[in-house]
Amino acid sequence: MPYEFEEILETIKMTEIEHFDIRTVTMGISLRDCADRNISVTTQKIYEKIMRLGSNHVNYAKEVERQYGISIANKRISVTPIAIVGDAFGPDEFVKIAEVLDKAATEVGIDYIAGYSALVQKGMTNGDLNLINSIPVALSTTKKVCSSINIGSTKAGINMDAVNMMSEVIKHTAFLTRENDSVGCAKLVVFCNAVEDNPFVAGAFHGVTEPEVVLNVGISGPGVVLDAIKHAGKVDFQNLAEVIKKTVFKITRAGELLGRKVAERHNIPFGIVDISLAPTPAEGDSIGDILIAMGVQDVGAPGTTAALAMLNDCVKKAGLMASSSVGGMSGAFIPVSEDASMIRAVEKGNLSLEKLEAMTAVCSVGLDMIAVPGDTPAPTIAGIIADEAAIGMINDKTTAVRIIPAYGKGVGEYVDYGGLLGRAPIMPVRLLDSSNLVLRGGRIPAPMRSLTN
Repeated sequence: MPYEFEEILETIKMTEIEHFDIRTVTMGISLRDCADRNISVTTQKIYEKIMRLGSNHVNYAKEVERQYGISIANKRISVTPIAIVGDAFGPDEFVKIAEVLDKAATEVGIDYIAGYSALVQKGMTNGDLNLINSIPVALSTTKKVCSSINIGSTKAGINMDAVNMMSEVIKHTAFLTRENDSVGCAKLVVFCNAVEDNPFVAGAFHGVTEPEVVLNVGISGPGVVLDAIKHAGKVDFQNLAEVIKKTVFKITRAGELLGRKVAERHNIPFGIVDISLAPTPAEGDSIGDILIAMGVQDVGAPGTTAALAMLNDCVKKAGLMASSSVGGMSGAFIPVSEDASMIRAVEKGNLSLEKLEAMTAVCSVGLDMIAVPGDTPAPTIAGIIADEAAIGMINDKTTAVRIIPAYGKGVGEYVDYGGLLGRAPIMPVRLLDSSNLVLRGGRIPAPMRSLTN
């Protein structure tokens, strides 16, 4: 479908007035050919390949920014799940891989590098176990490395042994990065039904079915949608849905155009456009504000989940009409620390962890950038992860938990990272004991809907 000049002019208006940007152009790089039983050989191969393929990534993205007058907020790289590349190694060697990923990311100038990951929804190899055990040290000794672990899927069920391990890993990561508000946990995601072409961190990785190298783009634009809803006024839901879909159609077209132009400069394939509405802490760039403009008094009010469900559905429908290359997670993100309106709702006591969990049943991902008291027990965190994974498993959708048990902090205090990661109030957690449930271990069986053959 050709791109009209009028589309570009309209999108520039969105950029200047309504906070529209392309959230990320993410280069996916396969590292499968870097595997070797010698850790020095493996790290050297990884470093050389990232430098060879990624050294111009930031420059090419900036060239496209200048050409079209649209900001590309982040330039990132994702790699093959490192547990696969380093399956023969122990925890100390995995940390060395994390350090070389960080070194390469710093030298090519990207914001984050993602893929310090393992896929353990049905079981764990020795390499998977060793990578998981290395995560706290890896994330506490690097700045740009992001980690994700897939612990469940609709096809496999939920690996509760992995869930329990990850709850301990999260606690340990919080402790090791305690001098910086436990920031290591902000770079760590636990997934159910993780996707292979997600361009967003911290959960991105380059899936095993992906090509050698590919360029994926993640769009944004909550401010654009918010402005359109405000201008629409008090129309009924069907007309409101049309307003949202037409707006998302436009920003999807712009996102794909820029992604393809960056891919052309690299001379690599274009992969997908992830049409997710991703907020930032900036005023007017908020999913929460969209829900309020739709009619709820505040995020967390009765009707919030219904409004979010409609928004998410409109985003998906519009994206599918705008592009034949939609992928990633594609929907509306609701990270607390990265959304000014969500932060205010938590501060006022209008938005609880339980209401957020209900909202994740209809949004794009899950419990994202949630700060909780540092003394929250590991079994409680495991229970939160299991609950969220169950929503994903039963509904055949991606869900995730990025939770920060802020070491030494409690309800009424904050974690503050600045920039895109934002500032999050510590949310209260119900401390009813979950240990007798989660410590049963084993695997929660896959649901009936997994039998699709």
